[in-house]
Amino acid sequence: MPLRLSDFDAVTFDVFGTLIDWEPAIIAFLRRWADGHDRSAPSDAELLMAFDRARAAFQTERPAHLYPDILRRCFDHIAAEFGIPADTATRDAFAASPHAWPAYADSHVGLATLQRHAKIGALSNIDDASLQSACRHLDIRFDILVTAERVGAYKPDWPHFHTAIADLEALGIPRGRILHVGQSLRADITPANRLGLTCAWINRPGRALGLSGEGAAQARPDLTASSVAALVAMLTGEQAIA
Repeated sequence: MPLRLSDFDAVTFDVFGTLIDWEPAIIAFLRRWADGHDRSAPSDAELLMAFDRARAAFQTERPAHLYPDILRRCFDHIAAEFGIPADTATRDAFAASPHAWPAYADSHVGLATLQRHAKIGALSNIDDASLQSACRHLDIRFDILVTAERVGAYKPDWPHFHTAIADLEALGIPRGRILHVGQSLRADITPANRLGLTCAWINRPGRALGLSGEGAAQARPDLTASSVAALVAMLTGEQAIA
């Protein structure tokens, strides 16, 4: 049987990569920095995958670092990997860049449509301040918010999910009525599988973060869509309407 929105009372979302289009902004930032130091700088894909490997490693460290510090450490790691100078001003600018990352064009309408029928939640590997900026870009107010800063850990570790389940149970919603949605196979789909949560994978065309690394190959989404708009259409049988 296909999944329908009537099967769920809450839909929780990964934010960056799923609702916020961060990859082009990350690539553009690192490209400008690298090209300013070396005409034979690494390719866009090499820079992005170096970032992906570095953030996955730093996010496992405990006690957990706040996300701006994760970005600073990633920047230093990428600089060392490719032998590119890392100045303090550029490192700090990279750490602040999440505040400017834009939303996907379909995110607000899709979220607003779903929120007419279910609670919506954000489960984000980010700090509180950066998520508030993302909410402004999305023009949406989530019913629950779970950040790495709040739980002291990063997905695919489980505190995000345990906290969201508890928050929703406090609203009278059992875990069996929760749909979790994410773009990252590694950080969202695989842990959702292991926790027995129904999950949907947003496989955005041309996006790569979170699709490799430990656990990604074991991911088994219950539903796959190319966008939030496509997901809403699958769940409701209708186009998302603002």
